[in-house]
Amino acid sequence: MSLNRLVENIPTDWKNILLEKSEDLEKISETHDNQKITYEPHLMILPEENLIFRCFHFFNVSDLKVVILGQDPYQNIGLPMGLCFSVPNGAKIPPSLLNIFKEIETFFSVKRTNTDLTDWAKQGVLLLNTALTVLEGKSNHNAKLWAQYTDFIIKRISEITQGVVFILWGNNAISKKQFVDESKHLILSSVHPSPLSASRGFFGNNHFGKTNDYLELTGKKAIKWI
Repeated sequence: MSLNRLVENIPTDWKNILLEKSEDLEKISETHDNQKITYEPHLMILPEENLIFRCFHFFNVSDLKVVILGQDPYQNIGLPMGLCFSVPNGAKIPPSLLNIFKEIETFFSVKRTNTDLTDWAKQGVLLLNTALTVLEGKSNHNAKLWAQYTDFIIKRISEITQGVVFILWGNNAISKKQFVDESKHLILSSVHPSPLSASRGFFGNNHFGKTNDYLELTGKKAIKWI
């Protein structure tokens, strides 16, 4: 697996940022190759290769409005699609995504049923997992492998953009707050939408409404969440 090759094929200028750490990508690629030898075909590296960097395919850096940080891809075949929290339409909706939709419905009074979040991505929402791959059935298996690289991406976004909303749910995402310049950007944080924690501060946080308020105040078009 050549991650650098995959990045070079990204049709937006995000690839310029991602290739700044091409040596890191090469090391991650080597680890993936070793994992393939060790685990495949019994356990697969997810998502499919062409989906690993999918969140960067929809808009250029200058059109970025929102970053939503997830942890790592879903660990079951058929679910991860390179966009955090998103699953293909027709798949069983994961509990955290269901709670996200409940929060949206509370504040916009409209129920969202489309589990594919590509429409968000097309509007300038970067749905970024802090680990871009996972071993099938092994949650967080590649978290440390990707941490330094995705931390770099978050730092670079903070440095070269202005007025981006960073939505951080749960301890893993909130730990990345240190990489964001709050004098330039808006950070919205709460507990994770997981059923284990959603009732302790996710429900009622109105992050989707607050995001749109901020975007409009800074002269940007609000996100259509539904």
